[in-house]
Amino acid sequence: MKQFEEKKFDIGELKGLSTKTIEEHLKLYAGYVKHSNLIMQKIDELRQDSEKNAYALGEVQRRFGFEYNGMRNHEVYFDSLSDGAQPISESGSLYTQIENDFGSFQNWLTQFKSIAMTRGIGWAMLYWDRKDKRLLNTWVDEQHMGQLQDCSLILGLDMWEHSFVADYQPSGKKQYVEDYFANLNWNNTERNFQES
Repeated sequence: MKQFEEKKFDIGELKGLSTKTIEEHLKLYAGYVKHSNLIMQKIDELRQDSEKNAYALGEVQRRFGFEYNGMRNHEVYFDSLSDGAQPISESGSLYTQIENDFGSFQNWLTQFKSIAMTRGIGWAMLYWDRKDKRLLNTWVDEQHMGQLQDCSLILGLDMWEHSFVADYQPSGKKQYVEDYFANLNWNNTERNFQES
């Protein structure tokens, strides 16, 4: 069976986010990769007698969505912080699409940041809707539920407390969001949009 592989990221010094927080967060990502592989192996084992193992198989398959989406969401998140901060290109196709779909880049940014401030744990997401050919902002509580069907993830801001509490405390959530955008490499986000 083909294994999922842990991606490596070139994350330098970041504004507001400590090296220790990033290192610990990358360990969490590595766990998602590891557990996605372990669950796939377990599913193969349980399928050998799917009737006998029906309950266990169902539970393991439910868990796979959480681990797999956690892996993929974190890949987008860490990639957006890799290779140094880069501003968005106002002549790029992502900027143009944001302006078309939200009226202005600032309108989009204000809406996205307000979504990131949603109470609770989750993700602020920018998706490309492949059917309607438009960008959508949304909040996803838990990664195995709430992802948008048939959409490609362009930008994902991790708002689970492990991503910021050590550096910002719970009361510093808003500053974490601001610093995320100060650290963002828009070239990598543009690439996500081009590939979608």
